[in-house]
Amino acid sequence: MQVEQTKIPGLRVLTPRRFGDSRGFFCESWNKRQMAEHGLYYDFVQDNHSLSAQVGTVRGLHFQAPPHAQAKLVRCGRGRLFDVAVDIRKGSPTYGQWYGIELSFENGKQLMIPAGFLHGFVTREPDTEIIYKCTDYYAPEADGAVRFDDPDIGIDWGMGDVQAMLSDKDAAAPLLKDLDNPFTWEGA
Repeated sequence: MQVEQTKIPGLRVLTPRRFGDSRGFFCESWNKRQMAEHGLYYDFVQDNHSLSAQVGTVRGLHFQAPPHAQAKLVRCGRGRLFDVAVDIRKGSPTYGQWYGIELSFENGKQLMIPAGFLHGFVTREPDTEIIYKCTDYYAPEADGAVRFDDPDIGIDWGMGDVQAMLSDKDAAAPLLKDLDNPFTWEGA
């Protein structure tokens, strides 16, 4: 497993080795012992899988507040998406900064997102599937969102002329500056 640190502390890109032949390939998408060697200590309790039928489907920017904050390991099971994490840990040297990466079935890359980040993605191909592990169970009372197009964050979604397809919840999400932010930076 290749583990790369991004420009934002704690946010990492994981690329599993694929072992292939004429039948296809095999890879380990998560190995707890191997990740501990890289300083990644996560206990996942829930796996989620969603399908977005149309190009330009935006989901996010989402978070779960403490005590149900979630770290996530995100990958693309089919298709292609642009995945984004935004640091919203108050006091963090990278507060408000975002990182984006293309995740696809072909590249096999994964994004390890610690708690204290917003998470969202936009689909680049029809029938794109996203699969992610979470460190806490879904708790509706802890669910929150920030607008995907918040100008203070300034994410370049690379959508060109494609119109964003949003849920009602995401379309009505507040700006980051209006959020009662529950996250605090705890150091490196």
